[in-house]
Amino acid sequence: MKVTQTSLSGLLLFEPRIFNDARGYFYETFQAQRYQEYGLPAFVQDNFSRSTQGVLRGLHYQLPKSQGKLVGVTRGKIWDVAIDIRRHSSTFGQWFSVILSDENHTQMYIPPGFAHGFCVLSEVADFYYKCTDFYSPADERGIAWNDKELNLPWPIKQPILSPKDEIYPMLSEIPDEYLFT
Repeated sequence: MKVTQTSLSGLLLFEPRIFNDARGYFYETFQAQRYQEYGLPAFVQDNFSRSTQGVLRGLHYQLPKSQGKLVGVTRGKIWDVAIDIRRHSSTFGQWFSVILSDENHTQMYIPPGFAHGFCVLSEVADFYYKCTDFYSPADERGIAWNDKELNLPWPIKQPILSPKDEIYPMLSEIPDEYLFT
C-alpha cells in the first residue's frame, strides 16, 4: 500500500496494492493493523451511499462529536474534497481534492477538523466511509458548497443538492464555537 501525506496535515491518501489476473482483481479495502500503523484511530461505524451523476453532497462535519473518515468508491467516479476548518491551523480554509474511483481504488483519510464533500462524475457512484465516531444529528454542521472565499472548482455546474446542503452558511459566517480550535 502506498500512503501519501497531502499538503494538509493529517489528510492522507491510501493506494492499495492490487492483484490482477485473468479472473479480475483483488485488494484489501481495510486491514486494521496496517491503518493503525499510519496513525488512524479505530473505526466504529461504516456508511454507504449511492448517488447519481450531478449529485453534490457536502460540505459536512460534526462538532463536538467529530468524526474522522476513511472514504473510497466501489463503483463510479467522484471528485472528493476536504477543507481544513481547524481555526488555529496554518492551513485554515485551505482545501485538497482528489478523484476517487472504482478504477484507481484510492482512499482518503479525513481527520476530525475537516469539512468534507463530493460530487458524482459518473452515471452512478457507490461511496463508502468508515467513521471514528457515531453519527450524531445534533452535532451535524456544514459549510455552503459554493462558498466564494473557498472558491472550490467543482467539476459540475448545476449540482443536485439536498435541502440542508442548499442552506449551509459560508465559512466566514460560522461562529468560532462551531469550528475546531
